[in-house]
Amino acid sequence: MKIVNVVMVAIGVTGALLTGLVSCQSVAEEKAPPAKTAPEEEFVFVDTTAMPEGKYGDAVRYGRELMLNTAYYIGPEGKNGKYLGNKMNCTNCHQDAGTKPFSFNLIATHSNYPQYRAREGKVLTLAERVNNCVMRPHNGKPLPLNGREMAAFLSYFRWINSFAPKGHFAGEKSLSVELPDVAADPKKGDALYASHCARCHGNNGEGQMRFDNVTYTYPPLWGSFAYQPGSSMHRVIMQAKWLKANMPFDKATHDKPFLTDQEALDIAAFVNNDEIHTRPGVTKYDYPNKEEKAIDYDKAPFADTFSVAQHKFGPFKPIIEDWKQKGLKPSY
Repeated sequence: MKIVNVVMVAIGVTGALLTGLVSCQSVAEEKAPPAKTAPEEEFVFVDTTAMPEGKYGDAVRYGRELMLNTAYYIGPEGKNGKYLGNKMNCTNCHQDAGTKPFSFNLIATHSNYPQYRAREGKVLTLAERVNNCVMRPHNGKPLPLNGREMAAFLSYFRWINSFAPKGHFAGEKSLSVELPDVAADPKKGDALYASHCARCHGNNGEGQMRFDNVTYTYPPLWGSFAYQPGSSMHRVIMQAKWLKANMPFDKATHDKPFLTDQEALDIAAFVNNDEIHTRPGVTKYDYPNKEEKAIDYDKAPFADTFSVAQHKFGPFKPIIEDWKQKGLKPSY
């Protein structure tokens, strides 16, 4: 009986201690402030069945049509005007009419302009930015600022912007790529292009023209009917970010890229290798202030002593470090 009593006392003491510890822990947990975590950015999905009615709704719908069928409406043989110099569509780069995540997404565009643009060295309105795309990737002439097409583009951008949350959202910017210690390799990119890209874009980068000859099923990547030098796609890092999330179109997703970062850079280097591929002629290049020039923009003058080839293909890390040491902010 004594032994049992001792055991019971021991158990009672131990239980009291545990209860006390748990009680103290509970108080401590109650008093401790909750850990702050950054809110997770959410994806934005545009409901195309919810377009407004009336004249404004008509403009929104036409703006979306212009994004999807640019060449049909305002291409070289356009139904409503002849403004483009090629038969590509805006949605070739801004996929799903500018609403696809990580594909040069345009949902926030209306709220982001006017904004300062280093490429032009001045503040641009959204209408001016639209014309930049018409003139560079499309190698065309500017739309009238007071015309129906410009009003439609702006109406559409305003409408899709209504779905955007306050602050940033997932897919607003491109995916990032890890920059290697070596230069992007056009020769390796050539082999990768043959394996993954030529089936759609052609062995010679000519793309695949649609049966009606109005536009492309798959756009050209170089040649006289492709995007100009100076276009965002003509920059190796910029194109690699886009490729990582979107290509090959039937294999890659933003959360499961098909290409490695190095492969995306190598393909972009091959596609944009001006020594072997021609593009529409350009007499004037951008970035009037060299201290604001994107580091993968390969047209001199530069704010450093690195070569044209290194600005074109890399390695980019030494350029980035040099700029930071000078107190400059490298953009890419």
